[in-house]
Amino acid sequence: MALSLAAPTPVPGSQVLAYGAARGDLVVPNDDLVGPIDSSDEWIRQRTGIVTRTRASAEVGVADLALTAAQEAIERSGIDLETLDAIIVSTISFPYPTPSLATLLAGQLGRPDVIAYDISAACAGFAYGIGQADALIRSGSARNVLVIGAEKLSDFVSPTDRSISFLLGDGAGAAIVGPSETPRIGPTVWGSDGDNWSTIRMTGSTLDFRDGRAEWPTLEQDGRTVFRWAVWHTAAKIREMLERSGIGIEDVDVFVPHQANMRIIDELAKQLKLPEDVVVGRDIAETGNTSAASIPLATHRLLAEGTAKSGDVLVQFGFGAGLAYAGQVLILP
Repeated sequence: MALSLAAPTPVPGSQVLAYGAARGDLVVPNDDLVGPIDSSDEWIRQRTGIVTRTRASAEVGVADLALTAAQEAIERSGIDLETLDAIIVSTISFPYPTPSLATLLAGQLGRPDVIAYDISAACAGFAYGIGQADALIRSGSARNVLVIGAEKLSDFVSPTDRSISFLLGDGAGAAIVGPSETPRIGPTVWGSDGDNWSTIRMTGSTLDFRDGRAEWPTLEQDGRTVFRWAVWHTAAKIREMLERSGIGIEDVDVFVPHQANMRIIDELAKQLKLPEDVVVGRDIAETGNTSAASIPLATHRLLAEGTAKSGDVLVQFGFGAGLAYAGQVLILP
């Protein structure tokens, strides 16, 4: 007779219990950036919708932003810290390849023995983390999971780059995901398009920098390719996500895509034929593009302002370097 092993007890579903946020402490208007790229405030506003972006001072690191957002999410969730079983951090800007930012936070939060790891899915990273948290909880492998998107992208900005540098900001967004008697997070639709691996990229590697072959690596992108891919590919995946979640576009209350560019956000809303009363996250106008942090930061702002409310149906979808993408339908806490 084959040996049978015990397995965790699964639960029916998961839910987001609370959000937390932290933005860079510096407000950087367009006029501060236009000189090196021979541009103007008007040009940046028309192309991106950005008026200001938040960036962090030299003494504020990505770990500081992540910790602040995490602490707010934990406090707002009301969970017993002893029931926090996992920390998942999405970041491309933590300065240490290893050990992970997640394990650092585990110690700082007083839970040094939990599951803790980082993921590198760029702007899709927060939605990747929510998908993994949902799977951990539903399988019975974790009770509550802290998911964080945290970036200090200003560390990787070239002031003279006209493709992406003026878009980027710093911040962190966090969510506590816990068990639910009914699913309040729908199926994750996720994947990548490796054929476009280099469309959003670092100009060089830290190895090149060490060996003197290149300057410190900075971010750049092929803007037109990213725009076309984001609009057409993402819209199709969001429709698939709605279908798999068993809802129609008329059931959506809030739409928060990755805050990449206001033109992309507006075009996605148009392609999806969102009803006029759907609340659309446009945090990019004041915060800029914060990669993995952008979706939770935008959602946090809508809840704080009262534009979105508890029980609303949220559609979130991230897309970015890789080209990785991921999203879910969820019920707001």
